[in-house]
Amino acid sequence: MKQLALISLLLLGTIGSLMAQKDKRAETILDAMSARYKALTSYQAAFSYSADRETYKGDIAVKGKMFRLKTAGQEVFTDGKVMSTYVKESNEVNIQDYDASASGDFNPTKIYSMYKKGFNYTYVREQKTAGRVLDVIELKPEKKNTQIANVQISVDRADKSVRSWLITDKNGKRTSYTISKFTPNPNLADSYFIFDKSKYPGVEVVDLR
Repeated sequence: MKQLALISLLLLGTIGSLMAQKDKRAETILDAMSARYKALTSYQAAFSYSADRETYKGDIAVKGKMFRLKTAGQEVFTDGKVMSTYVKESNEVNIQDYDASASGDFNPTKIYSMYKKGFNYTYVREQKTAGRVLDVIELKPEKKNTQIANVQISVDRADKSVRSWLITDKNGKRTSYTISKFTPNPNLADSYFIFDKSKYPGVEVVDLR
């Protein structure tokens, strides 16, 4: 569950600053990024994330309120009503009701609009990577005493897509996420977001509902 917890921190938690800052330049970039993703019916992305000198790979698909996330040794499915978390090592799946509004719940369907409530943000710098010009923005929430010091998001200036995140926790530890492939509007059936135990022979089902 460690990888999922790291991503949850990325989405839901940073430590607040003493003075609220909502940089207009940063807001314009974030709004353009958010509009791009909201216009999509669905999307898929392959990404890598690094922590503790280890690098892992993952994949995510989102369609409306549904998502499917695959990280090292774990898959999470939700159709917006039920969440199934499959752990490969134990060949076990935990099934529970999904509450997108629950505090601390991992909800990638809202990743591109979360900054609009409870966060401060500032423009940090322009950065050139692999021939692309990126705008780097730092997010800090208004709440204090959380585990994360800040999150930096790099947005492609040309197409307004998110290219990477860099998380720094209160102890100075850094975790980075980089998108390696992005597919807009893939044709995904609703069943793709529902756990199908017939595809996982011998799986132990733990129903927590």
